[in-house]
Amino acid sequence: MLPKRGVDGKGVYAMKCANCHQPTNTAGLHAPPGNPDWHLPPANMKMVFQGRTPRQLAKQLVDPKQNGNKDMKKLIAHADDGLVLTGWNPGEGPTLPPMSHAAFKKAWLTWLNNGAYAPADK
Repeated sequence: MLPKRGVDGKGVYAMKCANCHQPTNTAGLHAPPGNPDWHLPPANMKMVFQGRTPRQLAKQLVDPKQNGNKDMKKLIAHADDGLVLTGWNPGEGPTLPPMSHAAFKKAWLTWLNNGAYAPADK
């Protein structure tokens, strides 16, 4: 279908994200996951994981200029964001993350609260 994210990250013209991503998961195998605020980052913000080394990603995640203006308090709250939580409720078909949300949040908080270590590039 080749959707485009558009300037605001919510799609363009007749291909708005909400056309397929309903407020809740749609029934059926591999149907689009749901969330009332489904969107991608805005066009001026690169997709967070694309082409990043672990070091670049670690540095990007804590840089307000690259993470949607999130300070430490907002980064901590982000772990409980509705779109983040959708990863653990993706509907029928997609594979769940390799850890529970509680384990992810614990690791996220540990990483943030201990200096957000950025590994060396290999």
